[in-house]
Amino acid sequence: MRTTLDLPEELMAAAMKASHQRTKTAVIVAALEDLVRKSRVRNLRNFKGKVDLDIEVNALRKRR
Repeated sequence: MRTTLDLPEELMAAAMKASHQRTKTAVIVAALEDLVRKSRVRNLRNFKGKVDLDIEVNALRKRR
């Protein structure tokens, strides 16, 4: 999908250097993927302490 963006040159250069990406497109894609990943992790944290899996680790290890 093509989109026109007006981004600060210094910010894009810093992002390219920090992410070791060669193209501006790669930097934007990596940033969007990271944003989505962090959002999913944040949503998973909402379940902390609410899900009881009732799993016995030793039983799982002997299952093989």
